[in-house]
Amino acid sequence: MDYPLLEAFLTMLWFFLWIMWFMLLFRVIGDIFRDDDLGGWGKAGWTVLVCVLPFLGVFVYLIARGKGMGERELRRAQVQEQAFRSYVQKAAATGPAPKATKADELGKLAALHDQGAISDNEYEQAKSKVLTS
Repeated sequence: MDYPLLEAFLTMLWFFLWIMWFMLLFRVIGDIFRDDDLGGWGKAGWTVLVCVLPFLGVFVYLIARGKGMGERELRRAQVQEQAFRSYVQKAAATGPAPKATKADELGKLAALHDQGAISDNEYEQAKSKVLTS
């Protein structure tokens, strides 16, 4: 088996170009379907053109709508970033309540005692329980 180094290099080059072509094709098809400004018939027309004449269709799409692809991708990224930030802010605001300190608990007990909700004996028992815990 004689397979020179140059042939191996060219085989790898064609293989990676083939992979790159499919990535570009899927990116264009994804952009067609994610574009909110493009109507149903426009999406169908571009999809048929890209599927029936893939090389010509992709190149025409890139020439006609290539600049907008980057702008649409940037808008989608900004919307996702804003949604993530608002989710984090909302989650942080509704996080677990801070643990009450002994001073807070003693203040509540004193308020209950002052209101007459608990007796002197109950207040002293609850106070000693809070202080020993």
